[in-house]
Amino acid sequence: MECINTWYGDIEKPLFERFSQVRLLVLDIDGVFSDGRIYLGNDGEELKAFHTRDGFGMKALKNTGIETAVITGRQSDIVQRRMQHLDVSNIYQGQTDKTQAFNELLSQHNLSAEQTAYVGDDTPDLALIQQAGIGVAVKDAHPSVQQQAQYITRCAGGFGAVREVCDLIMLSQGLLHDAKGASV
Repeated sequence: MECINTWYGDIEKPLFERFSQVRLLVLDIDGVFSDGRIYLGNDGEELKAFHTRDGFGMKALKNTGIETAVITGRQSDIVQRRMQHLDVSNIYQGQTDKTQAFNELLSQHNLSAEQTAYVGDDTPDLALIQQAGIGVAVKDAHPSVQQQAQYITRCAGGFGAVREVCDLIMLSQGLLHDAKGASV
């Protein structure tokens, strides 16, 4: 099968072409934007680490006209602030049923599931991995998620996986040269 050579390795041409159809990138948070660990301080404070490369990728993707969204099962002020810094206006937190939020996004943006990519790392993401036009699992995702995904990132969650998917969408659409933003 013919492959397309990218910074992230060879990708089979049909899959690469599916990336070119993406108009909405939807992501989980813990294990995708972060490495999945939650740091708790003695006074109850919660900390998460986010990678600036992922921030640049999200800003650049948004600047090319691709819509972005997050759907997460947890509720966190940290996530709200981080996503606002990245100009992500579609923020769904505390979602025990991610499918409902996903379908709301499709309706709100007048898109089909085939025009989306979803990035996840664990079993609560399986329904959207299967429903999205491209289901993506991060490199260190649970094996059950990797088995269902059409693409597995070369980068781990919290360590550039989001940037990788953003780059592939922009590359497949001929927009990578337009990638503008800031590492935030």
